[in-house]
Amino acid sequence: MATMDGSTIIGESILINGNLNGDEDLTVRGRVEGTVTLTKTLVVEPTGVVKAEVQVKNCVIAGAVVGNVTASESVEITKEGRMIGDISAPRVIIVDGASFRGRIDMGEFEVREGERPERTLSARAAPRPALTTRRPSPAPAPKAEAAEKASAPRPPEPPVPAALGGAKKKVIVRRK
Repeated sequence: MATMDGSTIIGESILINGNLNGDEDLTVRGRVEGTVTLTKTLVVEPTGVVKAEVQVKNCVIAGAVVGNVTASESVEITKEGRMIGDISAPRVIIVDGASFRGRIDMGEFEVREGERPERTLSARAAPRPALTTRRPSPAPAPKAEAAEKASAPRPPEPPVPAALGGAKKKVIVRRK
């Protein structure tokens, strides 16, 4: 169903299985499976479910998306939004309360001497360096205890649990 403003709405009771291509905005209130390629904006409303590979200009997710989303401008996952898949876009917004599982590629930065950094999108995500864990130092001990502690061997620090990324990546924690 096309509306007056040049956008199309897929109703709540509609299931589309296949390839969708278009040059106008698309609002999904129903279900879409397959591929979605648009030159404009895809809006997945809270009742909408998209199981597809998506290539669009902008994407706003308030419903559920399962699949990779590539956007030339931006991807936003709202408070009600849920997504499983990878995002590739120069601008990504994930609002507090949204659910997301996947990877994000916001492009690579090219820095030339004397210029501002320029962002370019790559076809594949570049490997990122591992983050390191920084543990806060203990509170300063009184001088007498400090001398004892300096000579005493330190017990090894416990390993970071895998649920906190100890096995795969480390996290920087800063306390004020």
